[in-house]
Amino acid sequence: MHFSQTTIVTISLLLLSSCGGGGGSSGSTTPAPSGETPTAPVISVAEAHRFLRQASFGPTPAEVDNVRNIGFEAWIDQQLLETPSLQLPYMDDLEEPENNREGQTNRLDAWFRNVLNGEDQLRQRVAFALSEIMVVSDQGNLFNFPNGLANYYDELTLHAFGNYQELLKAVTLTPAMGLYLSMLGNQKPDKAMNIRPDENYAREVMQLFSIGLVMLNENGSTILDQNNQPIPTYDQSIIEGFAHVFTGWTFYGSESFNQPSYIFRLPMTAFQDFHDEGEKRLLNEVVLPAGQTAEDDLDAALENIASHANVPAFISRQLIQRLVSANPSAAYIGRVAAVFIDDGYGTRGNLSAVVKAILLDPEARAEPADANSGKLTEPLLRLTAVWRAFDASAANNRYLFAYPEFSFSQAPLRADSVFNFFRPDFAPPGEISKLGLVSPEMQITNETTSVTVNNYLALAIFLQHSAVAEKDEATIYIDIESELALVDQPQTLINQVADKLLGGNISEQLRSETASMMEHWDTQAGKVVEAIHMIATSPEFAVLR
Repeated sequence: MHFSQTTIVTISLLLLSSCGGGGGSSGSTTPAPSGETPTAPVISVAEAHRFLRQASFGPTPAEVDNVRNIGFEAWIDQQLLETPSLQLPYMDDLEEPENNREGQTNRLDAWFRNVLNGEDQLRQRVAFALSEIMVVSDQGNLFNFPNGLANYYDELTLHAFGNYQELLKAVTLTPAMGLYLSMLGNQKPDKAMNIRPDENYAREVMQLFSIGLVMLNENGSTILDQNNQPIPTYDQSIIEGFAHVFTGWTFYGSESFNQPSYIFRLPMTAFQDFHDEGEKRLLNEVVLPAGQTAEDDLDAALENIASHANVPAFISRQLIQRLVSANPSAAYIGRVAAVFIDDGYGTRGNLSAVVKAILLDPEARAEPADANSGKLTEPLLRLTAVWRAFDASAANNRYLFAYPEFSFSQAPLRADSVFNFFRPDFAPPGEISKLGLVSPEMQITNETTSVTVNNYLALAIFLQHSAVAEKDEATIYIDIESELALVDQPQTLINQVADKLLGGNISEQLRSETASMMEHWDTQAGKVVEAIHMIATSPEFAVLR
């Protein structure tokens, strides 16, 4: 049996390489002669496939057909109406202890189940993007509370198409976030007891979840002062103001502030005696008056953040980066930010309108303008794309992949810090940095992780497929039966695999190399999985253009 050696491509070239080829149609429409009704635009397989790489956890042949039949906007509208796929109900059905370390495997099982099989693909994709912006993690004080993390992810899922300010409130009041960034149990100052309000959440909610460190124009560019220096968005006094706002909150149902209930499924509740009732200085010279309740202070503070001029561009840019492009143009950011400010009906922060604007923007739907377009696909999303393309399933209907981070350097809600697995402005040294570009995903992509990702993909393809004689009930297997039927037609087989993984847009070089590697196999299944492996581990698959 022969296993191909995956070439380790220079990291900078992964993003910058042109991944075009000979199989994809442009999808453009020939103008109708004068006096005739123009024909509706035809969506090619390649265009539908690219759209679904942005808007889902991986295209399936059926979903590609659906997009081509109804169009991009209608597909989005369809997705907005899908019932949210949640984690907690599934975990409850397992009838295992409420919280324990082993339960993290069940949480990941629920995640894989939803992203692979959920009909609400767009919602799941946006929730995942939000989880990388508003980060909590089981790497720390939440490791023993998988149900609390599942509740947090469910909140992101439920609010993915809702209002940004309401999302911010839901995130703020989740016990998982409260424990992770130490807002839970935060109390008013007491000089005699040497108690000072914790500033952790106050810093991160501004720096990472809403406005960033410097003032921005609506198109995301940095505003400079008269000395050509960036203008800070806040100072220490504002951090302290918000830290005092976020006092007095603990678990719902607690007998007292100091006797927590550890109920992770419901929003935190306030104990007024532990809330600082003094004045609080916030953003934009807003001062909250003394004597307000914890609830009133919280609502006013979150409105203060959500109304800040930075929020539309700050959030829009990161969502574009997660879904479409690492380096969106200022014009692209500006167009999406304008929808964030006003969805056309006078509503600010309508995330469903923002997501639609991101995916339908000319920059998202046009052919890549140059080799710098697009983004490196997150490692975990390459795996889900392969599994969805080949209808992966497990014999016991469990997706027991407990430690994806060992191979993919990431796992849902498992970042090493609140700064996620990668930063939005990360630029690896070399060509990308010299061009003034960023590539966030490169922060977890190096010589080592290139090997571990491709090694696991090889395992998931070569040894975990439907032609395996004896199946392990705990293993996820791809379905290669339709490909086996084409094994005597190697070019047709390559075309089908390329359709599933690349939308047919395969280069002649990759086609030739794939055909050559298939010849080393004596078995039919070997030829099929080699074709899948070659394309799934290629730069053309790794880079979303």
